[in-house]
Amino acid sequence: MNQDNLQQQFTYSQQFSKLNQLLEKSTALWQVRAFEVFALPWAQDFPQLATAVWALADDELDGLDAEQSILVKALTPALSKDLKALGQDWDLSLLTNPITAADKILVVDETQVNGLSIDDETHFSAHIKGRKWQQITAFVQHLPDLNLPVLEWCAGKGHLGRLIAKARGAEVVSLEWQAPLCEAGQAFADKWQLPQTFVCADAFAINVNTNPFTRQQQVVALHACGDLHVRLLMLAAAAGTQALAISPCCYHLIQGSYYQALSDMAKKSAIKLSRHDLQLPLQQSVIASPKQQALRHQEIAWRLGFDALQRQCRQIDEYLPLPSIKQSQLSGSFSHFCLWAAEIKALKLTQNCDFDAWLEVGYKRQQLTRRIDLVAHLFRAVLEQWLILDRVCFLQEQGYGVCVGEFCANSVTPRNALILAQKMAI
Repeated sequence: MNQDNLQQQFTYSQQFSKLNQLLEKSTALWQVRAFEVFALPWAQDFPQLATAVWALADDELDGLDAEQSILVKALTPALSKDLKALGQDWDLSLLTNPITAADKILVVDETQVNGLSIDDETHFSAHIKGRKWQQITAFVQHLPDLNLPVLEWCAGKGHLGRLIAKARGAEVVSLEWQAPLCEAGQAFADKWQLPQTFVCADAFAINVNTNPFTRQQQVVALHACGDLHVRLLMLAAAAGTQALAISPCCYHLIQGSYYQALSDMAKKSAIKLSRHDLQLPLQQSVIASPKQQALRHQEIAWRLGFDALQRQCRQIDEYLPLPSIKQSQLSGSFSHFCLWAAEIKALKLTQNCDFDAWLEVGYKRQQLTRRIDLVAHLFRAVLEQWLILDRVCFLQEQGYGVCVGEFCANSVTPRNALILAQKMAI
């Protein structure tokens, strides 16, 4: 490993260590379930922060929550001295810079995908919903051109692999466990005479006899969720696969109750992440219409009002989750909502229930939970970077050169981190 690679490994490890220290010191602020408490659980230890969040007007909260940099700037002055590092630039520097060819480990091709004509692109992008096509084209633009066969992991209909096969002329194997998606993707590939083959297989059932990973291969995965992209890392590292390109997503979709660290550094951490904790990076509010905002806040207040009521009725002081509701259910009265919820949970309400009083409790608790969540959201970017660097450090420990960056703008997808890894020569 040359000096540049040693320097980068140290940089990523150092970055992880700093993030880990920050998260360990602040667990009381971000490892909290807002719906389960009736007061700021950390107010005694962080009195300045408690004063600061209660000083915020309710109509300020959504705007702060929607923009991470503004949120950090607004609340960092109220943090204790040992947590003020949250507002420093170092915690974003490695993960938000665009990937460039200046890195000696990988030569990244950032030219536009030019293998498609306008007509071809129309056919390729048909039936791809929302911003997914933008994500796919941006991802392909950042792939190093290594002249290797490609394995597309958790392929769906193989949109990503299809573009790679067409624009790069690479042979692509697309692995997907849903047979209808494989059939649809294979039909499209055959129609276009593309070197793309689908394998219908369960990613978690792959063993040494069915392992599609090889040494001379480039593995790609765009938003493989939770344990699926972790499974990719494990299998690729075991096979000594030459190159990887992954964009992680949905860290909370794991089979176990708690997160299993990958790297040696993360395994030594005192941080223990539940599935609930792992949802924190995904809790990015989007400024909606005033009507949508009002309905969202109304639903939370109603749920919290009923929660307070059910605690009294059951004489059990614990949160009772309710299923999703239709928007139309919010057009009725709070009393009708409570009667519906009680029926769903087979709960007998007290006679002559004062629903108006419980609704008032709900709105007061809503003000509280919004502030608890707002403070927790200070750490959502830091926690996601911790998770990404756990993957990076694991790959480095397995002998890979790694670089991390954004493959598209946050407006295209907030899950825009791209990890590129290439096996280093021994």
